[in-house]
Amino acid sequence: MAVQPQLDVVGGARKGRVIPFLLVLFGLIIPSVPGFAQDHGPEEARLAAARKAFDGARWDEAARLAEGPSDQSSQLDLLLGLALSRMERWGQAKTAFQVGAKKSPRDARFPVELAGIAYKQKDFCLAKKDLDTALRLNAHDQYTQEFLASIYFLEGNLEAALKYWNLEDKPRLRSVAFVPGLRLSEPFRNRALAMNAPQVLTRDALLTTESRMDNLGIFSKPRFELTPADSGNYDLRLHVTERNHWGNSKAEGMLSLLSGLPYATVYPELYNLGHEAMNLTSLVRWDAEKRRVFADLSFPLYSDPSLRLRFYADARNENWNLSETFSGFTTPLTDLNMRQVAAGAEFREVRNGRSSWSAGAEAANRNFRNLNGALAAAGPAFFTGGNSLAGWVGAERTLLRVPERRLTLDSSLKATSGREFASTLGPFATLRGTLDAHWLPRAEGDDYEMRGQIRAGARAGKASLDQLFQLGVERDNDLWLRGHPGTIDGRKGAAPLGRRYFLANWEMDKNVYANGLISVKLGPFLDNGQIADSSGLFGSRGWLWDSGLECKVRILGGLTVVLSYGRNLEGGKGAFYGTVLR
Repeated sequence: MAVQPQLDVVGGARKGRVIPFLLVLFGLIIPSVPGFAQDHGPEEARLAAARKAFDGARWDEAARLAEGPSDQSSQLDLLLGLALSRMERWGQAKTAFQVGAKKSPRDARFPVELAGIAYKQKDFCLAKKDLDTALRLNAHDQYTQEFLASIYFLEGNLEAALKYWNLEDKPRLRSVAFVPGLRLSEPFRNRALAMNAPQVLTRDALLTTESRMDNLGIFSKPRFELTPADSGNYDLRLHVTERNHWGNSKAEGMLSLLSGLPYATVYPELYNLGHEAMNLTSLVRWDAEKRRVFADLSFPLYSDPSLRLRFYADARNENWNLSETFSGFTTPLTDLNMRQVAAGAEFREVRNGRSSWSAGAEAANRNFRNLNGALAAAGPAFFTGGNSLAGWVGAERTLLRVPERRLTLDSSLKATSGREFASTLGPFATLRGTLDAHWLPRAEGDDYEMRGQIRAGARAGKASLDQLFQLGVERDNDLWLRGHPGTIDGRKGAAPLGRRYFLANWEMDKNVYANGLISVKLGPFLDNGQIADSSGLFGSRGWLWDSGLECKVRILGGLTVVLSYGRNLEGGKGAFYGTVLR
């Protein structure tokens, strides 16, 4: 028999060749692995010495010891940057932190220290950017949250500051007061506030207080002043302008009353009657083409600023020229007269700083005269008089608030249903919705301001003329297409009309002048819309585009005079328009 191989001896011989090979291989690889390429003993000793010098406030010595080769540990880069910062050598310190951040991109200390340098150099924008980076790495670091809140506070952005302070259960109030003192009765003052000492001032409380005060209808937008007090607490002061009776002063009252004289209108108004936020507002217009008398009485319910009830009455005598917008007559309808009387009531509740809702009802009577010419088959419904009854419910909600970017997105929805009692009309329903975006691109002030708004609506059922939507600038219309005038020689009917519409408005304002009494804003706008009607007798028959310039003059911090010039980009004429916003 043949001799069998000695397997164990052969196996041992192979191991003898493999082991030296592995030792050579590890000898080549290990030195190339980070951390094995150098002797850590001297670096650890240098780091300890640098820390000792830093703790002893020997900044120059600490910086000298921490400075080393480019591949030194990020801990030495951090210590080097800290020492250089103490000596206010900001450029070198920034470089050291940036080098360390590249070596340790998950270490939140580097962006925090870079934010500190940017803060010292008054570059708040860069400081906030670095702190945002730090929070993404360590979302619960209290020092970073406090730092970021302090920067927003210094910029006057209290809402953004509260967003980060509230994470630490700050700021706690020592006192809350109105400046100057108010005539509004004490129960209303107290219930308007959603915060009190010694509570923590929260962002929700701030927004709810603003909404309640706005619902009272007697205040300008409040300015919240938060100042440090003892024991780490804060004093809160609400700076407001309160309207009482004719206004805050006789000059303001007369200005408000007579602000509509250029278009034959006066605005008699009384505010805060009985010191209980009961307001009576009205207008009287004697324009021969569109006479109108309107009155509105509103007041809080149960001494609660979040609940408000209003009653109103409205009487109109208007002349319409439909020669450019209605195709149902064989001869142009240029002298239509409409008379309408309406009365209604509405209840509104502010739920919090982000949402509110309302409900109401209205009864109306209308009639039409001067209907000359032959009506098309679908025409009579639009010019049928009679009585109507309608009810509605609406809701408003903030969809997005980004206080760090000073950006808000609000929405509203309103549904109406009712009945026209004339035999040719009948039941109807209307749905309207709005998205409203507002952005202040700068960290402070309102030097630049942008607003974008999208609105859409539709009506089901037949409608009389005054119930149609219209796209154009006209004194009783809020659907502005600013290159389309709403009147012809003062008579309504020039703007496109219909039962379905879409409207998008964009505008930007830039401060151009201010002297304490008046402020002037100027900027471009772009409007886009379409309106249609299933009858085919009204509508825009295509998309409409308008562009132009708008000037806003704010007087005594109250009334705003709006002057605009818009041009129809589809080849139409331009439209100049002026009005007063209240």
